[in-house]
Amino acid sequence: MPIHVRDLRLVRVLLLAGALLAALLAPVSPAYAAPPDGEESRPVHAYENAVRESVWVDTRIDGDGDGRTDRVAADIIRPREPAQQGRKIPVIMDASPYYQCCGRGNESQKKTYDEHGNVVRFPLYLDNYFVPRGYAFVAVDLAGTSRSDGCVDVGGRSDVQSAKAVVDWLNGRAKGYTTRTGGERAKADWSNGRTGMIGKSYDGTVANGVAATGVEGLETIVPIGAISSWYDYYFQQGAPLYDSGPEWLSDYVESPAARARCGAVQQRLIDGAPRSGDRTGLWEERDHVPDADRVKASVFLVHGMQDLNVRAKHFGQWWDALGEAGVERKIWLSQTGHVDPFDFRREDWVRTLHRWFDHELLGYDNGIDEEPMADIERAPDRWTTDRHWPPQATGTVRLHPGKGEQPGVGTLGPQRAPAGAVESFTDDPRRGEADWAAQVDQSTPDKASFVTGPLTQDLRLSGSSQITVTATPNATSAHLSAVLVDLGPDTIRDYTGSGEGINTLDERTCWGAARPGDSPCYRETEADTADVDFTVFARGWADLGTYADPDKGRPLTPGKRHTLTIDIAASDHVVPKGHRLALIVAGTDAGLIEPPAARPQLTLDLARTQARLPLVGGARAFAEATRGAAEPEQPRESRYEGLQRDPAAQRVPGGVPFIG
Repeated sequence: MPIHVRDLRLVRVLLLAGALLAALLAPVSPAYAAPPDGEESRPVHAYENAVRESVWVDTRIDGDGDGRTDRVAADIIRPREPAQQGRKIPVIMDASPYYQCCGRGNESQKKTYDEHGNVVRFPLYLDNYFVPRGYAFVAVDLAGTSRSDGCVDVGGRSDVQSAKAVVDWLNGRAKGYTTRTGGERAKADWSNGRTGMIGKSYDGTVANGVAATGVEGLETIVPIGAISSWYDYYFQQGAPLYDSGPEWLSDYVESPAARARCGAVQQRLIDGAPRSGDRTGLWEERDHVPDADRVKASVFLVHGMQDLNVRAKHFGQWWDALGEAGVERKIWLSQTGHVDPFDFRREDWVRTLHRWFDHELLGYDNGIDEEPMADIERAPDRWTTDRHWPPQATGTVRLHPGKGEQPGVGTLGPQRAPAGAVESFTDDPRRGEADWAAQVDQSTPDKASFVTGPLTQDLRLSGSSQITVTATPNATSAHLSAVLVDLGPDTIRDYTGSGEGINTLDERTCWGAARPGDSPCYRETEADTADVDFTVFARGWADLGTYADPDKGRPLTPGKRHTLTIDIAASDHVVPKGHRLALIVAGTDAGLIEPPAARPQLTLDLARTQARLPLVGGARAFAEATRGAAEPEQPRESRYEGLQRDPAAQRVPGGVPFIG
């Protein structure tokens, strides 16, 4: 059984002993030993001579119903020297459905092969950088994609088993073959079984799913902008986030051959994912959060706090569940949308990832586990760290909406509104959070806003929020949105732009070794910024029809009060001194949720409505920040009123979701 990274002294002794023995047996090969504390693995292996091979691993399931178990293709690159020395090495794995349909990374790279079917190029930099440093890199085509058998089931058993089977094969527990249909066996006798999975979006989601199986040998995962529950990708509390279901994504990524044979799987996706927003068995199978207590791997999580594709709820609920399970964790939170850290903080990212894998897979005692848990982007390219996240001083504070001097424009504070206090709005699906925030101090018919006075000191929110609303509709269906807004001028990453917070430049930098057909050089980026008067920094949505059962909606009774708690996604944001904090409650958030059948009017019972916010310093911090009156910070002369989002920004043509 693989030695766990926490047994650091034993790991170091064994690595050193093995390396010394290898050096004696094969003195012509490069020396390779565990470095002293604080150092790192070195690029001592010849990339141009690396072994490149393809193996088809038996998943032990027959997803396409052709009478034989599916095999998934795993393309492998590994340094030649360790095997010559009799040493075994760890694996970095990216399991993806995108290697042929869509590509990976900011430049949409695909795998390429020569005329004999031998892999020439692996997308991204992981092979170029880590193979010379003594790692193998394995790129797995999920079932139903590229050169693999089976069908894509969008986060279900087939997706997860595609990658888990490869982890099992690397540990000698599954069968691998040299061809897709032949009987010649392939063994991973060069692997020590220690595997780290990494990937952005769908790829990181698969890593979450495999970790949630508790598979032995998976030592760490690095999910980037990844889904933790597929239900929460398509819906939030019954409110549809997109106008299509998982069957479209399955069809989009499947190989042509799989598309022709996987009609039954497509139909099961349609039948199991009704557009009503009800949770079904299909969604339960694809929810990894309840299985966080099965995770044995450490987790280095990366997410954009303004990701409007794989939205921030995914990292928040996964992070909290992993913490409750006692999983070793690290987190980076950026101001970007759906962007890889290689493209918003490249040098620091590669250095940190290198140290993380050295620690988790090679067992190097480099101290990364003793460093701050969280890196958080406060302004474009300006980062802070926290020893724990959320900080240990964070406390949940109850704040209440109150009546103001104008209809629909109220206050936000610790005092509960008196009985009978109400505010009303009418759902307008043409308007969204930027419209509401731009008119936060004006009476408009489509929202109710509740605002503090100008803060006398900075106020930091860190973690997930909730708002419990009691609303009376005049129709049988209604959707609700709740957003938290920082009211004041700032310069932020333009997460609504085409690059979701980055501009891609012509200049390239190189990260690792090269060989013909496989370059390690990638286009550099810079922050794409915008000057704004306000920032929407956390969001939540729900169908009011889930008031009685979060898993199943029901028609509303017009004229009757309904109480519902809305989850507001995790964030970490500092509202500066002089700015104001706003909570806005409205109906459809245009471009982010789909509207209900009607355009209902809703009346909020303010005495029965309250928000629970995670404030660093707790209630005392809020009291001190709102004591007295600060001078409001003046808007900038040249600015956006707010970031106007293109509803198609996170979608491919046709208005459907895409999580590449």
